[in-house]
Amino acid sequence: MKKTSLSLVIAIVYFVVLSVGTARTDSPPNFIIIFTDDQGYGDLGCYGSPEIETPNIDRMAAEGMRFTSFYAAPFCGPSRASLMTGSYPPRLSLAFNHGPGAKTGIHADEITIAELLKSKGYRTQMIGKWHLGDHPSFLPHRNGFDDYLGLPYSNDMWPFHPKMPPRPGESDRMTAARNRAAYTGFAGQGSFYPPDGGFPEPLPLLHNDTVLETNPDQTRLTTRYTEKAVEFIGKYKDQPFFLYLAHAMPHVPLFVSEKFRGKSKRGLYGSVMMEIDWSVGEIMKKLKQEGIDEKTMVVFTSDNGPWLQYGIDGGSAGPLRGGKGSHWEGGMRVPGIFRWPGSIPAGSRTSAIAANMDLLPTLATLAGAALPSDRTLDGMDLSGLLESGRPSSKIEDRFFLYYGGSRRTGQPNLKAIRQGAWKLVLGRTEGSYKAIELYDLHRDISEAENRMDQYPEVTQRLLTTAIQYNADLAKEARPLGRLQL
Repeated sequence: MKKTSLSLVIAIVYFVVLSVGTARTDSPPNFIIIFTDDQGYGDLGCYGSPEIETPNIDRMAAEGMRFTSFYAAPFCGPSRASLMTGSYPPRLSLAFNHGPGAKTGIHADEITIAELLKSKGYRTQMIGKWHLGDHPSFLPHRNGFDDYLGLPYSNDMWPFHPKMPPRPGESDRMTAARNRAAYTGFAGQGSFYPPDGGFPEPLPLLHNDTVLETNPDQTRLTTRYTEKAVEFIGKYKDQPFFLYLAHAMPHVPLFVSEKFRGKSKRGLYGSVMMEIDWSVGEIMKKLKQEGIDEKTMVVFTSDNGPWLQYGIDGGSAGPLRGGKGSHWEGGMRVPGIFRWPGSIPAGSRTSAIAANMDLLPTLATLAGAALPSDRTLDGMDLSGLLESGRPSSKIEDRFFLYYGGSRRTGQPNLKAIRQGAWKLVLGRTEGSYKAIELYDLHRDISEAENRMDQYPEVTQRLLTTAIQYNADLAKEARPLGRLQL
């Protein structure tokens, strides 16, 4: 009897010690978010691309979880605002893209993922495109990141944009940009910014507040960012870290290094995607070399759908309708891949509705950081789904609002609402919204058949929910950051 009791006690003690040794509170995970720009739902092998080869990203999906209903905002800046704050863009009055020299940006009172993780001792690094205001007070190192290297806004906001007003004696570089736009089938061909408009100032590559270069060689950007990311991982491998790598590509103008030029059947766009895939492979290789692969969650996603206006230099939404800027699935549904060996079931897939605004509450939970209690967040904690492979009833019942872009003032630009299989497209009526179209996305992913007449009760339920949530959001909208002039 005594021997049995002693054995039981030893077994219990061993189990407790083992549990404590693997508890997240003792060893919080590292986080890496890889964020591409204007990459479509159909531009990866694991999401059905027939031509683009992405073996490293495909391996990420095979070793982790792939979301088939993962959402972003329809434009670059709003999507990044949502990711950083866990909120719909209009909730923080940031539902538009900032240009160079903007007098507004992310508000200082917003709490970013980086700030939450820093409160738990994380080292934080941002590399790449920011697009939440380019004045020093709005930049990443003022919003929770220890260090920043990258472009403050889109890589086409420079003097070589094909819509820049024509001028006598243009450079060969400007002529090449116009010729490329004509070759690709650019829908804006022949239209130009006003004579005093566009982006006449050089594009800056920043290190925190310092301009390292202007109009940098963009054929080197993906490699340069990757080298910086790998260096960061090696330097801070012995403490928890958060790396946010926001590639400039495949946003136009497209650039690729010599090692991938001409390598893809999909042309320049495919070569650009191959280099991004190489970048993912270099990061995963570094995690294994440093022995921290099982301590690191890597997320791969995009900021919005493909910019179809740019023809063959734009991506593909696969079976989805529409592209960047639209409220159709092709504009806002993007790849979403989560990899964390030993914690996320390998080869898992989910059709649960999720979004980039869910990253803040998810990472906060996994890091043991308390969420702010003085504001409403729209994102949901996905940690249980990631670890079990099964969505909770709360996630299964959630609804997602599709917000379009809106100017600096005015009401939130609500376009649609989804819950489960059903998506209701909305239109404006006097002082409110009305139902326009209803789609069953489980059976009709391309949004081809309007089912509103067959399901009036679903239509009314979603319409009522959308109007109420939108009204509450408008009342609780937080201010945009503004320079004190």
